[in-house]
Amino acid sequence: MKFVGALLTILATASAFAPATFTTQNNGVVTKVEHVSSLKMSATQSEPLLATTELPEKLYFEKEKEFPKVLGGMKIGLRKLVVITGASSGLGRKCASVLAKTGRYFVVMAVRDKEKAKQVAQEEGMPDGSYTVMKLELGNLQSVRDFVANLKAFKSARPLTHLICNAAVYRPKDPNPAWTDDGFEMSMGVNHLGHFLLVNLLLDDMSKAKGARCCIVGSITGNTNTVGGGLVYPQADLGNLSGLEEGMKNPIAMADGKPFFGAKAYKDAKVCNMMTVSQLHERYHESSGITFSSMYPGCIAETALFREKRPWFRKAFPWFMKYVTGGYVSEQEAGERLAQVIDDPICAKSGVYWSWNGGAKTVGRWDESGKPKGAGGSGGEIFENEQSDAVRDRIVAQRMWDASVKAVGLTEKDMYKGK
Repeated sequence: MKFVGALLTILATASAFAPATFTTQNNGVVTKVEHVSSLKMSATQSEPLLATTELPEKLYFEKEKEFPKVLGGMKIGLRKLVVITGASSGLGRKCASVLAKTGRYFVVMAVRDKEKAKQVAQEEGMPDGSYTVMKLELGNLQSVRDFVANLKAFKSARPLTHLICNAAVYRPKDPNPAWTDDGFEMSMGVNHLGHFLLVNLLLDDMSKAKGARCCIVGSITGNTNTVGGGLVYPQADLGNLSGLEEGMKNPIAMADGKPFFGAKAYKDAKVCNMMTVSQLHERYHESSGITFSSMYPGCIAETALFREKRPWFRKAFPWFMKYVTGGYVSEQEAGERLAQVIDDPICAKSGVYWSWNGGAKTVGRWDESGKPKGAGGSGGEIFENEQSDAVRDRIVAQRMWDASVKAVGLTEKDMYKGK
C-alpha cells in the first residue's frame, strides 16, 4: 500500500516540477510559454516537453450572447429534458450520447464551443432531433444567466427534468492562477461557482417536473478517505474558508486564503461541489421533490481533463491505473455510469454519493475474473458511497453555501422559495 501510494504521488506530482513560465500578450491573447529547465538535452528530447496554451483575456462577450431558440417544446415532445454541461468532451460527451440514444431524453448540450459540440454529436451518432447545442461559459456569471434565459425561451412552459453539472477545468501545472471574467480563480470559478449559480437559477423550474434529478459530478480527489484523495499530495482542504468568505476575487486564489496551488484548487472545488449537493438535499429536497446526488465515475485516465499534463504522464497514467491501482474506467463506461444516476430507478434516492466497484478506498484486488476489484474502476455494481469527514462537515458546508451565494450575486428573487 505504501509502495502504491508513493507511485501515485510520483505520477501526480512529477509534472508539477514546472519549468520557468512567462506570459506575453499579442492581439488580446495571453500566451503562456513553458520552458524546459536547465537540464541538458537535445532538441529532439526536449520537444515533447514544450507546451503552449492560449487563453483569451475575456471568456465571454455580450456580442456572443446567443439569440434564443424557440418552439423547443415541439422538438422535445414527450421526452424528458436534460441539460449536460461540458457535453462536448469526455464524460459529458459520452453521457449525452448514451441518454440521447435511449429515445427517452432530449439533450441540451451546454458548452463553450457550439461548433465543436455539433461535430461531436455527429461523431457519436446522436439521432437527429435528440439534442440541441447551447452556449454556456461557466467562467462568466452573465453567460450563466443568459443560458438560463435562453433555455427557458427554448423549452417554453415545459419544465427541465434533469440537470447534470459535469464541466470542469484542471490546471495543475500553472504556477500562477488564471482568472474568470468575474475575477475568480479558474478552477473554483468554473467547477464550483459557475455551476452553483446555474443550479440555483434552475431549481424553481425543475421543481415543476415529475421525478426531477440534479447530479453534480464529484471526485475521489476531494475525499481524503480514498487512495487518490488521501495518499496523493496535495490533499483537499478548505481550511477556515477565509478566501471564499472574503469573496474569492483576484488576488485571492484559494478557498482557504493561502497561496495558489493548481492541483489543490481543483480538489477544493470538488469538495465544494459535493458539499453543494448535501446542502441542496438538506435545504430543498423535501419542498421541491428534486433528487440531488453526486457521483464518482472512476478514473478516466485518457480524458481531456489531463490535457495539461506532460506527454509521458498521459501515456503512463492509463497503464498505471489499469494494471497497478485498478481504478481505470473508459470514457464510454464512465458516461454510462453518469447516465445511470439520471435514468436508473435505483438512483431516485436524494443526498447520495454514488460509486461503483469499491469506490477507490483501496487499491484493486485481482480475482479469478482477471479484473481488479474494489478500486472504483471498470465493472462492479453501483452503491451508496461514504464521503470523507471533511466533505460531510455540515457547519463548513453551510458557510461554504452562504459565501457562494454572496460570491455569485444570487438575490432573494433568484433563490428557490418552495412550491
